[in-house]
Amino acid sequence: MTDFDLSVSFKAVASVTLILFSVIDIVGSIPIIIDLRQKEGKIESGKATVVAGIIMILFLIVGTQILNLFGIDVNSFAIAGAIILFLLGIEMILGIVLFKSEPDAGSGSIVPLAFPLIAGAGSMTTIISLKSEYSEMSILLGIILNLLFVYIVLKSSGWIQKKLGKGGANILRKVFGIILLAIAIKLFKTNI
Repeated sequence: MTDFDLSVSFKAVASVTLILFSVIDIVGSIPIIIDLRQKEGKIESGKATVVAGIIMILFLIVGTQILNLFGIDVNSFAIAGAIILFLLGIEMILGIVLFKSEPDAGSGSIVPLAFPLIAGAGSMTTIISLKSEYSEMSILLGIILNLLFVYIVLKSSGWIQKKLGKGGANILRKVFGIILLAIAIKLFKTNI
C-alpha cells in the first residue's frame, strides 16, 4: 500500500468533484430513488450516504489491491456493475421487480441505492482512474462534497416526488430507465 498523498489544490478538488458528480449522477437517479421510496416506504438517506461514502473511500485507499487480491481487473468489475445497472433499467422501463427487498430491513438503502447507484462500478473505476492524475486528498474532498449533495437529494426525494406527481414520476422513471440502460451498455462496451 502506498502513502496517502496529502497535497491539495482548489482546481484539483473542483475537477474531481465535477467528474465524480457526472459519474454518480444523483440528479439523474431521482426516478430510481422515487421508485425505491415507493417500494420500501422510506429511504434512509443518512445510512445510504454513509455506506456509499465508506465504499468509495475504501476503494480510494485499497480498491486496486482488493481487486488484485481476488484476481479481478477493473474492467471485469465495471462489467459486473453494468449488468446491475442494466437490470435496474429493465425494472424501471417494464415496471417489474427484480431487486426484491424485505420491507422492514431497509435494504433498498444499501442495495441498489448505496451500491451500485451511488458507489457503483462507474464511480469506483473513476476513483481509480483519478488516482493517476490527482492526489488522494483531492479525490477524498471531491468524494465528500459529492456525498453532501447526494444526502441533500436523498433527503428531499419525498418533496421531489410530491412535486412531480404520480404521472410525472412514471414518465421520468421510463425515460431514465432507458438512459440507465444506455449507460449500462456503454459501460459494458467500454470494458469488454
